[in-house]
Amino acid sequence: MAKKKKPQKWIKPRHAVVRNVASPFLKAYSKIKYGITVEPFKEQKKGQPYLILFNHQTAFDQFFVGFAFKGPVYYVASEDIFSMGWVSKLIRYIVAPIPIKKQTTDVHAVMTCRKVAKEGGTIALAPEGNRTYSGKTEHINPAIVGLVKLLKLPLVFYRIEGGYGAHPRWSDTVRKGKMRAYVSKVLEPEEYAAFSDEELLALIQKELYVDEGIADAEFKHKRLAEGLERAMYVCPDCGITTFTAKKDVIECARCGKKVRYLPTKELEGVGSPFPFRFTTGWYDYQSDFMRNLDLNPYMGTPIFVEKDIFLAEVALYKKKTPISKNTTLTAYGDRFVIEYGKEQISLPFDELSAVTVLGKNKLNFYFGKKVWQFKGDKHMNALKFVQLFYHYKNIQAGDPNGQFLGL
Repeated sequence: MAKKKKPQKWIKPRHAVVRNVASPFLKAYSKIKYGITVEPFKEQKKGQPYLILFNHQTAFDQFFVGFAFKGPVYYVASEDIFSMGWVSKLIRYIVAPIPIKKQTTDVHAVMTCRKVAKEGGTIALAPEGNRTYSGKTEHINPAIVGLVKLLKLPLVFYRIEGGYGAHPRWSDTVRKGKMRAYVSKVLEPEEYAAFSDEELLALIQKELYVDEGIADAEFKHKRLAEGLERAMYVCPDCGITTFTAKKDVIECARCGKKVRYLPTKELEGVGSPFPFRFTTGWYDYQSDFMRNLDLNPYMGTPIFVEKDIFLAEVALYKKKTPISKNTTLTAYGDRFVIEYGKEQISLPFDELSAVTVLGKNKLNFYFGKKVWQFKGDKHMNALKFVQLFYHYKNIQAGDPNGQFLGL
């Protein structure tokens, strides 16, 4: 009889070697680039694995977490980084992140976390599942409570502050300013075992909540507003629109409303008052606008249209296969319509299991066993498609004013 193949371990000695070699260089780079002060976790116990939960502000957050801890940390990462061919293979080899599908219940990811924990590995994840667009901590999926109680590891809360000022998700530029990252609280398994699911979720939300809608520091750059059109699609004066941004000013394409983005993160009307002091207020207004949007008038009339989009089919954790470089994506009140060449495909919202935004403005549609990814030019706003889809889902679920809009 053939011998059973011994299951491979997730944790490899090379992960610690890579961490120890790369960390000093990345730490110096982070200090120069982001102006960040990382406070080491001095209470870390040798050989003790932890579950680290952190709020998500910049694309470099995982490195900030790693600088505070000794030894390798295994990060739960979205599927997009696993579909880049040889680059993904290299990432898997040197740091072995744990893949997870966004906006889905990924049982495989949970089981991988359990495997890593049993092998003595420290795991880190951002329960938001998304970097903040507004400066406030985004929605935290209640499923995180089940994972915490399943793993039974000491629970570490890690706060990142100033990241939205230094590098907003919607921006290509890192601004000159100051950041801070530190452990705010540690809970032992026997402590949180006594908590109800609701109590533990409330604690996680409280410990990871950061609101950058405050003029507490300055973050300087010549192009402060550029990219904000990726996050904003509702003008308080004229409603659904598109924006253009140049240097520190963003302008509504419909009514010409202009807003200046200041180094203090504050907003200032140009030529006329603007009702929101920070992007947090503007973002909340926009989300409420979507929650109150009547979709019936848009069953035959488009709400959003984006042209000249690159469309690819994603084989999860493998590769991306290009479909078209000149795709038009149109959103109606109950469906998306995709057009390229002579093809016209209608995707009813009811047939989609999830819609997500990755990075600054990549858009993923999940339907059946397929994943399609859309990527427009640098000005494309992917967020509006996500919020529209989840507003429709909330209506179908009997909760038209549902708070969750995909992020």
